[in-house]
Amino acid sequence: MWALAVILLLCAVAAAAALLAWPDVALGAAPDALASVDQPAYAGSVEQVTVHTNAGKPIPIDVRHGQLWPRGTVATGERLTVDVTVKRPAWAGWLVGHTTHRSFHVVTPTAELRGRWLEVPAGKPVTVSFDQPLQLVCVRDSSGPRTLRFPTPRETVPVGVVASGSHRAGTVGISAAPRTWERLSAPLRVSWFPARQRVQMVTEPATDKPLTPNGAITLTFSRAESKAIGEDRPVITPHVPGTWTSLDTHTLSFRPAGLGFPLGSHVEVRLPRRVDLVQAAGGRTTRTLTWEVQHGTILRLHQLLAKTGYLPVDWSSSGTSVPRTASAQLAAVADPPEGHFSWPYAATTPKELKGIWRTFEWNEITRGAVMMFEHDHDLDVDAFVGPKVWQALLEDVLAGKRRTAGYSYVYVHRNVPQLLTLWHDGKTILTSPGNTGVPAAPTELGTFPVFEHIPIGTMAGTNPDGSHYNDPGIRWISYFNHGEALHAFNRSSFGTPQSLGCVELPLAAAAKVWPYTPIGTLVTVEN
Repeated sequence: MWALAVILLLCAVAAAAALLAWPDVALGAAPDALASVDQPAYAGSVEQVTVHTNAGKPIPIDVRHGQLWPRGTVATGERLTVDVTVKRPAWAGWLVGHTTHRSFHVVTPTAELRGRWLEVPAGKPVTVSFDQPLQLVCVRDSSGPRTLRFPTPRETVPVGVVASGSHRAGTVGISAAPRTWERLSAPLRVSWFPARQRVQMVTEPATDKPLTPNGAITLTFSRAESKAIGEDRPVITPHVPGTWTSLDTHTLSFRPAGLGFPLGSHVEVRLPRRVDLVQAAGGRTTRTLTWEVQHGTILRLHQLLAKTGYLPVDWSSSGTSVPRTASAQLAAVADPPEGHFSWPYAATTPKELKGIWRTFEWNEITRGAVMMFEHDHDLDVDAFVGPKVWQALLEDVLAGKRRTAGYSYVYVHRNVPQLLTLWHDGKTILTSPGNTGVPAAPTELGTFPVFEHIPIGTMAGTNPDGSHYNDPGIRWISYFNHGEALHAFNRSSFGTPQSLGCVELPLAAAAKVWPYTPIGTLVTVEN
């Protein structure tokens, strides 16, 4: 009995030892695959392998010669869980179990740049180095992205530029993946400079390139920002709302807010200290950087003037309307949406007015609309579409403002009997006889916007015979072409050339016309 008990005890101990010490599957590293499955002798055979992310998303894989290969792409630095099910040998299953499950955690490899601010001697290729070999790299520069694939992994990668000639300095974005089945990492900025002792800088955009109104100004220094320019921030003129942000130890960026840099303006950035500006266009030592902000397109100007009620045409978009946000409106200024213009009163609109309109070109309708807009917004009435006009126009669009006074147009027939016709929003308001200039001082043919609008004034000048005139108390004056104007005048008759270039009207007719002819109203004189 004692001997039997000892034998049974020894068998139990042996079984327990076998159960505890039985070889088990393990997960090892692999040079190209996600991982390798190590199976010691008597461990059994791998029956199933599943992989999922921390969020529980499954990652489809293939098992090839004991290695795990993702079927799709996986992000770099992704933490994954690998679950392995092993089937034990049949002869040992009664002792150690028919199956066993093991879980492992792996992190997909990542590559770190060894340096992001490089000083490269002239004539040497610009290369970037990583802390481990790579199989996939994407280089993004001004010409677009370039993907490089390496059959043999490598740690040093050329960016395709030699540091000489027109590429003395520059910046690229670098994305990398140590494995072919990984997705490229987020791009990192890498900048290179000539090998010098002084602090150098590159800008994005380059100072010889236009600045977009809502685009950032980015300054990258060859040394740490604090050593390059100190603790003070650069100063921007004219003042633009926005924020300076340190993107990293060497890079400072200004992102404008709201409507950003005024369209068509000249922007100056004043640095706290002098640096060497090294760009493709050349280099110089300076504290002052300048850019020209891009101009708006004539098509978008017409679209916005139509939307705000300053044109005789309406505009509608072919697709989704541009959102009333600053970023969307600024994008549309540079790249106008598709759409079409239409005449809301096509049947009654004077042919003279229709004949002036040009969708894609500056024309007298545009000039008059801009002058009217400038007058309404207390701007200089010069028909120049500069930064202030674009700013005010975009602000009106964002606020949903629209001029509601309607559109007026005046056309004058110079042939006898001479007539003036006032048209407003599809209706002929008035047709009246009027007097144009005598043969020695004829009223000029053409279309002109009203540039001065006064209820009463003095008109003075020189007669054809050289004498001078001075007529005070002239009523309802609308100047439209130098000294020519629509106005009331006391005459015994109307309908024939009698003036010195103006269009004279009876008092009652002039009083009715005047409210319809604010600054910017077009006057056409024709035969």
